Amino acid sequence: YNFDVSIKYKPNRKGVFTLALVTTKEMFEKAYKGNYAIGAFNINNMEIIQGVVSACKKRNSAVILQVSKSALKYAHPVYLKKMVDAAVEETGLDIALHLDHGPDFETCKLCIESGFTSVMFDGSHYDYEENVAKTKEVVDYAHAHGVVVEAELGKLAGVEDEVSVAEGHATYTDPDQALDFVQRTGVDSLAVAIGTSHGAYKFKGDAKLDFDRLAVITEKLENAGFKNYPIVLHGASSVDPDVIALCNKYGGDIKGAKGIPYDMLRKASSMAVCKINMDTDIRLAMTAAVREFMAENPDKFDPRGYLGAAREKIQALVENKIK
Repeated sequence: YNFDVSIKYKPNRKGVFTLALVTTKEMFEKAYKGNYAIGAFNINNMEIIQGVVSACKKRNSAVILQVSKSALKYAHPVYLKKMVDAAVEETGLDIALHLDHGPDFETCKLCIESGFTSVMFDGSHYDYEENVAKTKEVVDYAHAHGVVVEAELGKLAGVEDEVSVAEGHATYTDPDQALDFVQRTGVDSLAVAIGTSHGAYKFKGDAKLDFDRLAVITEKLENAGFKNYPIVLHGASSVDPDVIALCNKYGGDIKGAKGIPYDMLRKASSMAVCKINMDTDIRLAMTAAVREFMAENPDKFDPRGYLGAAREKIQALVENKIK
């Protein structure tokens, strides 16, 4: 296994070289050549981190652990960074720590200064020219600090933390605009809108993704010299029926939830998509496990019991996702 020692190992305060976080750049280069995608899983606490990385260790898979602005507020950057550092040290895996849907320059700067190796600036809610300008500002600052940047073009419907777009306001990514955006901003990867959406209620009917649009975007980038350019798929949780059923069995009321079928995710991975985001699936798995534990063990009140069950459920779910 070949890797850049200057990236993979860093000196700690005592001058001893230890395993360190990596950037997504190396991951995406391998993923593109291998026709697979890296799983990007949102984290909020220790149990989620442990569940995800245990699954990745078992599958010997690189992973992106990503944090939303809400997660930063909930768990604080220092705690999250230290827990992810512990995961790197314990597993030896290639792990990138990524800001998901950074709303502004200040949030991106905070994460860069906190030791994140990747940030996403989401300017999709601005008009095009303002999105270009603000993304370029983040890219310039991040690159000066050795951090890579993801941006978004187009608008995904649905709700996730602070991100909320009504179905009628969702717009697909324009291929010509995508090329212009990458050329003018220097962004390292691009999240596109081809029919996915945030949250658990992605489709009312059959799932449909615009793979033709994805192919055109890739072709235009390739022809302009952006060879093997990594595309990101947001809103890609599968919303597994068995997890929904478990939630509802133990008092939940999640009806009509529908996600992205696995065959569509595999097809996207075989194309230019190098990063697939999943948040809702993690939340559903954790909630289902906690509900089940509480219902089956009404006399128990040790948090390690229900949080341990949640961790196991997350691990099983992520193993299946990677496979």
